[in-house]
Amino acid sequence: MKSLLNLLPYVKKYRKKLLLGFIFIILSISFSSMFPLIVGNGIDALRTGVTYSKIIFYSLTAIASTLTGGFFLFLVRQNIIVVSREIENDLRHDFFSHIVNMPKDFFNKNSTGSIMALATNDINAIREFVGPGIMYTIQTFYRTLLTVSIMFYINPFLALVALSPLPFISFIVYKVGRMTHSRSLKVKESFSDLTSKAQENISGIRVVKSYAREAGEIAEFQNISRDYFRKNLSLAKVQSFSFPMMYLLTGVSLVLVIYFGGIEIINNRLTLGNMSTFLIYLGLLTWPMIAFGWIINLTQRAAPSMERLMNIMKLKPEISDNKQTDFNIAAENIEGEVEFKNVSFKYPAGHASVLKNINLKISKGTTLGIIGHTGSGKTTLINLLSRIYDISEGEILIDGIPIKKIPLNTLRESIGVVPQESFLFSTTIEKNISYSKDYLDYDKVIESAKSSSLYKDVCSFPEKFQTVVGERGITLSGGQKQRTSIARAIYKNPKILILDDSLSAVDTHTEEEILNELKQVMRNRTSIIISHRISSIKNANNIIVLSGSVIKEQGTHNELISLGGIYYDIYQKQLLEEEIQES
Repeated sequence: MKSLLNLLPYVKKYRKKLLLGFIFIILSISFSSMFPLIVGNGIDALRTGVTYSKIIFYSLTAIASTLTGGFFLFLVRQNIIVVSREIENDLRHDFFSHIVNMPKDFFNKNSTGSIMALATNDINAIREFVGPGIMYTIQTFYRTLLTVSIMFYINPFLALVALSPLPFISFIVYKVGRMTHSRSLKVKESFSDLTSKAQENISGIRVVKSYAREAGEIAEFQNISRDYFRKNLSLAKVQSFSFPMMYLLTGVSLVLVIYFGGIEIINNRLTLGNMSTFLIYLGLLTWPMIAFGWIINLTQRAAPSMERLMNIMKLKPEISDNKQTDFNIAAENIEGEVEFKNVSFKYPAGHASVLKNINLKISKGTTLGIIGHTGSGKTTLINLLSRIYDISEGEILIDGIPIKKIPLNTLRESIGVVPQESFLFSTTIEKNISYSKDYLDYDKVIESAKSSSLYKDVCSFPEKFQTVVGERGITLSGGQKQRTSIARAIYKNPKILILDDSLSAVDTHTEEEILNELKQVMRNRTSIIISHRISSIKNANNIIVLSGSVIKEQGTHNELISLGGIYYDIYQKQLLEEEIQES
């Protein structure tokens, strides 16, 4: 329950609207509460003689009180329910803003489905507490207070009789609330598993189909879905018990009022009009009693949701700007000289070093080629440069400045990375290419597409650059996706360009064509090319061979060939593969 106190900053933001809503609640209930008194007085008035004037007067007065109460109720919802939607929007915005700034390791530990469940189901549960929960809490409290006061004013004895079942209702609400909280938390966790499984299968549908695993995946999804169903059913059973019991107890109150009220009328201590007023007020109390239980349920559902949300929101990105950061360093001031000094790195959950004592200098405007067997640390090396991870030991400098002193946004704006796995957004090709900027320069898009040898392919599409590529670029081939990613990095116009095995999905002819086009782009720009193919890096100014977490060999293509080491062996094997393919 304490977790819901974290909503206070959001509530304070809209306190004026909420205060207005509370005023309208008081006005709405005050006017609607006049209705039973009008009916009771009308009945007593008719005992002295039925006339048209009396009927019309009391009827119009009753209608006026009901309409006025209804009008203010409309204003209540216009303020409080709207505020709940605004708070929901603020929560979702803050949550998403927080998530996108979290480091890569966070996403390794938290599934996409779990995060999606927080952004949808959990935030909606919080909204229901803020809107209907708060609204009905104030309504219930004030209506109960006003109604009970009037009932005691009319007849204290009968009021005590009518309210005698209330302690039992309070006990039921307390017990149901405790059971609801634990079951609600289990439902949230199960929903996360369900969304994770659905998201994973939809994203990997090609793999599912290629291995003919549809039946197996359906069976697994059904098991998770059944678990979610059972936990929801367990929660529903608890909730379904509370409402009938409250109806029963309020029904008992009604019977008691009729019996003891009838005795009071016989003894001339109560009028028929008073009795009628009492019965209507008792009917009006039925909803607050039920609403009280419903509010408890909303609160018990919102509390674990807010707790889950705050567990994420309280996490601080390990990689962020700090006191060492020099905010005077701007992206346009970066030249692009890179130096690694005794750099070592271990993954947070790992024991062995992925990189050990890396010493490397990449002069401004030169090209570095990196090659090595799978798992040798090639991608990790460039991830350290853009601070996807922070180094364990040593120092990385750009233009002689430690990268930890460079603002994170400035650092990453200066680096253009084409990753191994090309990720495209479900939008047009032109928007994917221009993703790095807030504006779209069509001429620059075309220029970037030509530099990545994508232009001819795009021109063959009916919609050209307005072609929507589908989720994750599913409508494009692997090579087209890679070239679109390269075009996106070129469009960014970074000081440091990194190609992380980004030509693996194209044939050697297209690779050569792309590299020729990139020569102009890479001129006077620091470039790093990671590749398994020697053909991609042989023209680099410097080439390093990573093996066993260290730089085993370094030099130009010809120098490394003459060494007759790892690089030479890789080169000979690739020459043999090419000969076999040509034969």
